[in-house]
Amino acid sequence: MRVIDKDGEQLGILLTPEAISKAELSGLDLVEIAPNAEPPVCKIIDYGKYRYQVTKKEKESKKSQHQVKVKEIKIKPTTDEHDVHVKAKHAREFIIKGNKVRVTCVFRGRELQHPQIGRKAVEKFCEDLSDIATPESEARLMGRNMSTVLAPGGKKKPATETPK
Repeated sequence: MRVIDKDGEQLGILLTPEAISKAELSGLDLVEIAPNAEPPVCKIIDYGKYRYQVTKKEKESKKSQHQVKVKEIKIKPTTDEHDVHVKAKHAREFIIKGNKVRVTCVFRGRELQHPQIGRKAVEKFCEDLSDIATPESEARLMGRNMSTVLAPGGKKKPATETPK
């Protein structure tokens, strides 16, 4: 195996017992860094310190990642237009932050006999957000709910030219 000392200098290719004895002489551990390399690479370092550095790097990489969450906005077929605009404004904030939004139209009682009204409400909601979001699929009726998911990234509105 290829052995590297605590200062980062290569000691060369050594046999395992020889590498372990060198690590014990310096009061440190022999840690395998790259097991898939040919020959495998080992380093003479303090194992506790090594584990700490590895977990610290993992935490840093997780911080930089954004977890996409699915936020839900519920409307009804009879929800007033102003209320739909307010809910669309909230959905816009979620989408700008990089989250997905599930738009759910909840049917109560006899409203289920006219699903086209709910479909229009969901499509209107999607249309309000079409500049920043695209629906992942068409609205589907599941039980008493009709829903679709909006993902960030919509078609940009073309800039209007001013007459000269």
